[in-house]
Parts: sequence; structure tokens; C-alpha cells
Amino acid sequence: MKAVTVSVLKKELKQHTQEELIEICLKLAKFKKENKELLTYILFDSHDEDEYIREIKEEIDAGFSKLNHDSLYYVKKSIRKILRLLKKYVRYSKKKETEAELLLYFCTKYQELKASHQRSRQMMNIYERQLGMAKKAISTLHEDLQYDFVLLLEELGEN
Repeated sequence: MKAVTVSVLKKELKQHTQEELIEICLKLAKFKKENKELLTYILFDSHDEDEYIREIKEEIDAGFSKLNHDSLYYVKKSIRKILRLLKKYVRYSKKKETEAELLLYFCTKYQELKASHQRSRQMMNIYERQLGMAKKAISTLHEDLQYDFVLLLEELGEN
């Protein structure tokens, strides 16, 4: 089965009643966990972005507290898992301010890792990539917000 374009879906959805649309949304939510998470964000979290960011930061903290420091391999694997979750939540929000704040928070938490893990070339690449993405997101923001985020970047030791 081949998926149709978004414009075709939009036209088709306009032809349905409100009850039918509710049923369609519920079917989507039952089908896949990400659909349910996106609906949860749209219905409950999109109105209070600060609370949404706070909840994600708590998940990031939990992920960093559960790091297995026995091996660099496990640290990298856990860091990538945290980043996957972070990217998914940023994708739900689609706001550059949220993306910049969360990426900078991730970088701050990364700097709290053991020095031996930070010196790994692969770990440094992960960190630098996230820092670059944060800088890119910051560059698209309004000047006042940019200033606030640049101050956070300077705290991380970057310009």
C-alpha cells in the first residue's frame, strides 16, 4: 500500500464529521506509541511549553543518572538513547527555542560526565554535533532570545 500526500489527506479529512475525526485520531493513537505521544503533546503540553521543557529535562537527568560507567561503549549507547528521546520531543514541539534550550541542557549535562569519557573522540563528536545544532537553532531566533542563549553558550565555554 502506497501512502498518499499530505494535501490529499487534508482534503479527505475535511470531508469527515467531527465524530469520525475523533475515531481516526483514536485509531492512530492505538496503532503506534509515537502517535499517542504526539497527540498527548498537542492536546496537553503544547499550551505550556515551559512545563513541557521541564519534563524533558527531568527525563534527560534520569537518563544521565542511569549511565553505566563501566565501559565507554555503554556510556555512548546511553547518550545516544537520551539524544533519540530529545530529538523526538523536539520534533513534536517544532519550536526552535525549545530545541536550543534542550540541546544546551544536554551539553551542560554532558560536561558533567567523567573526564575520561569526554576525551573519547567519538564522544567529543557527539557533543560537538549537538553544540553545532544548538548554535544553528539559536541563529534562527529573535535577537533578544539569541542573546540569552549566547550567554548559556559562553557558560559552556563556546562562542
